[in-house]
Amino acid sequence: MKNILGRNLPDIIEGYGKVKPFRGAFDFEHRAFIKKAVKTTAVAPGESKLLSSIREVLEKAGAKNGMTFSFHHHLRNGDYVLNMVVKEAAEMGLKDLTIAASSIFPIHAPLVEYMKSGVVTKIYANYMSGEVAEAVSKGYLKYPAVMQSHGGRPRAIECGELKIDIAFIAAPTADNYGNINGVYGKSACGTLGYAISDAEYADVVVAITDNLVPYPACPIEISQIYVDYIVPVEEIGNPAGIVSGTTRITKDPVGLKIAHMAAGVIEASGLIEDGMSFQTGAGGTSLAVASELKELMLKKQVTGSFAAGGITGYMVEMLEEGLFNSIFDVQCFDLKAVESYRDNKKHQFMSASMYGNPHNKGAVVNNLDVMILGATEIDTNFNVNVTTGSDGVIMGGSGGHNDTAAGAKLAIVVTNLVKARLPIIKDQITTITTPGETIDVIVTERGIAVNPLRQDLIEKLKNTSLPIMTIEELKEKAEALTGKPEAIEFDEHIVAVVEYRDGTVIDVAKKVK
Repeated sequence: MKNILGRNLPDIIEGYGKVKPFRGAFDFEHRAFIKKAVKTTAVAPGESKLLSSIREVLEKAGAKNGMTFSFHHHLRNGDYVLNMVVKEAAEMGLKDLTIAASSIFPIHAPLVEYMKSGVVTKIYANYMSGEVAEAVSKGYLKYPAVMQSHGGRPRAIECGELKIDIAFIAAPTADNYGNINGVYGKSACGTLGYAISDAEYADVVVAITDNLVPYPACPIEISQIYVDYIVPVEEIGNPAGIVSGTTRITKDPVGLKIAHMAAGVIEASGLIEDGMSFQTGAGGTSLAVASELKELMLKKQVTGSFAAGGITGYMVEMLEEGLFNSIFDVQCFDLKAVESYRDNKKHQFMSASMYGNPHNKGAVVNNLDVMILGATEIDTNFNVNVTTGSDGVIMGGSGGHNDTAAGAKLAIVVTNLVKARLPIIKDQITTITTPGETIDVIVTERGIAVNPLRQDLIEKLKNTSLPIMTIEELKEKAEALTGKPEAIEFDEHIVAVVEYRDGTVIDVAKKVK
């Protein structure tokens, strides 16, 4: 069968199940959704939750073959917890495990051997890079990986599509009754927004900490009422991989030109006004857009309502300078963001569900005015790929890409027109992550394309000096520089299922020949 974007999909995928084809970004069959009942256990007065080792907690939690273990990625490329748990599970002889990690990084390379040996046979992730991603693309995983979005993952957990047997929460600070925060300790990482649904809905919840403090921990981000066991360890992560100083604005002239033009689009849209909201990524060009927006807000004496997303020090500075009234933070990207979240009451926490779940009573992304996005590839229908590279190998994933694109009034993709001597705009992209109906503008250094669905925006931009053209004209410009690239050859073996935020299948990734 084909989904609404014309992507060929099987009816059933082994290890995944029946395929629900993507039918449009806003195709709600109904507006009432079921949340699953949560299994819980009672703790008697005087009963201890403290255990001495990961082995002991696996035994106590009844770990067995075929279970699903979940992990969060706030420690990013400094995370030790996932590797520690899977190593212990392998030594216990466990097989056929599903790893539901909100994201997977190069530090998780040991998973590759466990994939080959059958200890791990399935992976869920919102983002995947490094050796694990390459191994999945080569077909080393028994069943296809399931690529979700930051909003799609909590949706799947809450409705029971993704059932978690044991959630392992890397806790920068915890007390002996299971109260957790991410703002203190040698592995402090800030907010723990991606771990909330795991804590609330897993059958068993385990806090693994390298900073056990006297009861009660303060502040409390994840409550003792969700946590079954606490395991103290020497280190949960390497702080150098968690945060790395301040993320910086690009100095590249091309990136700065793109940022300047993107700011021009935002200004022409009329959205720079009191109460506006904004989100951008942590990349150099995206932050350069934020810098340009800052100057426009100062010039117009505009105060925004909120900035959102994974937060950098640059967004913190905008809050401190009074350009926004608040920040909604699901993940801190640097030390300044961690400190701000800890100390400033206007720097607010949000869970991944509050951030982007399309099936709750209103996600934060629904209130976004402007969102700045990136792209690996874009097709002439404005569909965007951020899941696979130009070689067809998995190198990322939606993260919040398709969540924010769906919610924002103005979703702008900023990208170089050519990367690594390859055109970014093509007739057909390798993998669709975000549907074109939710992308409003593409900004490159050689021109700007506006989605024909946004005739209102096209009219506004006609009165500017910005280089507006069709996306077909942009594609021709790119191909004039690079030539037309040869198509990648794929095996028929499906290595990953790419879900849209609502749980429908927007595409599949196949094994590269």
